Amino acid sequence: MTELDLTDIADLRREYMKGGLRRNELTQEPLTLFEKWLKQACEAGLSDPTAMSVATVDENGQPYQRIVLLKHFDEKGLVFYTNLGSRKASHLEHNPHVSLLFPWYPLERQVCFLGKAEKLSPLEVVKYFHSRPKDSQIAAWASQQSSRISARGILESKFLELKQKFKNGEVPLPSFWGGFRVAFDSVEFWQGRENRLHDRFIYQKSIDGWDIERLAP
Repeated sequence: MTELDLTDIADLRREYMKGGLRRNELTQEPLTLFEKWLKQACEAGLSDPTAMSVATVDENGQPYQRIVLLKHFDEKGLVFYTNLGSRKASHLEHNPHVSLLFPWYPLERQVCFLGKAEKLSPLEVVKYFHSRPKDSQIAAWASQQSSRISARGILESKFLELKQKFKNGEVPLPSFWGGFRVAFDSVEFWQGRENRLHDRFIYQKSIDGWDIERLAP
């Protein structure tokens, strides 16, 4: 195998040939089309088809991104869970505006949601928390997300200590663990096309429902 010369990354490109997205294929509201695309991503065997990049902004205007997993969606919004002491949760306390991006590259597709995040109710959080594998529940207790640690061994030792503690009983919901629902008002669907003439359609919420426009690539 020839070793890649990273000075040539500007020449790395390919054509997008998997098809297009036409106006007559759009649904009246975005969630129906999103559900169809998500199902196709699952059926195609993509790794982590529910993975989405969550973009937040701190109090200084600095944007941050990270990958989290979508856990539920309906007309009220898209749901994910996290440590409420995490950097993303801190950002959302100050600025609830958020962007969610689903990068389904093998299908040459992207979907971007824009909206505002709100905390989930305690009932929603506890119901989901106890549906998780027990080790995942324990890991939530072991990690003070986004805090600095001197070595991985500290984290692993804490996990083993808690695993022993909760060995014969239910893992309680940590007070610092919760979730967010992103109520969206804008959704963009992107489908790759030949010659970089990609298809882009944006849904924007209006009084009467959803306005749909094609965007230039």
